[in-house]
Amino acid sequence: MLELNKIHCGDNCDLLGQLPRECVDLVVKSPPYDDLRTYGGHSWDFFGVAWQLKRVLKPGGVIVWVVADATKDGSETGSSMEQALHFKRMGLNLHDTMIWQKSPLPMNHNRYEQVFEFMFVVSKGAPKTFNGQREKCKSFGRGFPGGSTRQGGDVPREANTKNPVKEEKLRGNVWFVDSGYMRASKDSVAFEHPAIFPDSLAGDHIATWSNPGDLVLDPFSGSGTTAKAAKELGRRFLGLEINPEYCAIAERRIAQQVLELEAV
Repeated sequence: MLELNKIHCGDNCDLLGQLPRECVDLVVKSPPYDDLRTYGGHSWDFFGVAWQLKRVLKPGGVIVWVVADATKDGSETGSSMEQALHFKRMGLNLHDTMIWQKSPLPMNHNRYEQVFEFMFVVSKGAPKTFNGQREKCKSFGRGFPGGSTRQGGDVPREANTKNPVKEEKLRGNVWFVDSGYMRASKDSVAFEHPAIFPDSLAGDHIATWSNPGDLVLDPFSGSGTTAKAAKELGRRFLGLEINPEYCAIAERRIAQQVLELEAV
């Protein structure tokens, strides 16, 4: 068993092979997709990683797989959908297809700006944990459903004012998280990695699909965002990363977080 609460440097398939079966509660990851970035020239085996993740995932455990497609020769690759369907063919559930809506970089091309990535929520059976995140209702206090409606031909029916809209509602499965938020952050160490994963995106998924004390795994640790968020939320964590430079970045971010907590 690998040491917990640590970033381990090496090939993720080899490292995953050192974990016992059904020991992980949650996986949160945005893996390298297509060839949009080189990530230090390292390659990875999707099918090997997928098989290992199924092996180490507990019954009721969840994989959050954040991914998008490159465009090659005028066509999107569709590799994200292929990966989601492969998880299904392995016997896992595609529990939800969520969307991360973000701020796009302005580009000049013959298609609309790419403003989202998929967040595939894959589970081994029914998810054992769901701490649904909630948000404010814009129509709080109004009659439900708002305005008058028509029922049975042209007879109007007034809004039901006896059951007003509640203050909060369950969050939808399209999440807007500004991908440029880190520009205003003091976490400058993260910028040493070419693809920054938003802290709040990782944190909200960890809060949703796990409980304090659960084990959260990131098999492509990168700058250590998932590990950092898991630690902040009282979860145990494991980070796997093949690039020694990225391992050092993740370790520095986690150490930096410890110093900030001690200062408080």
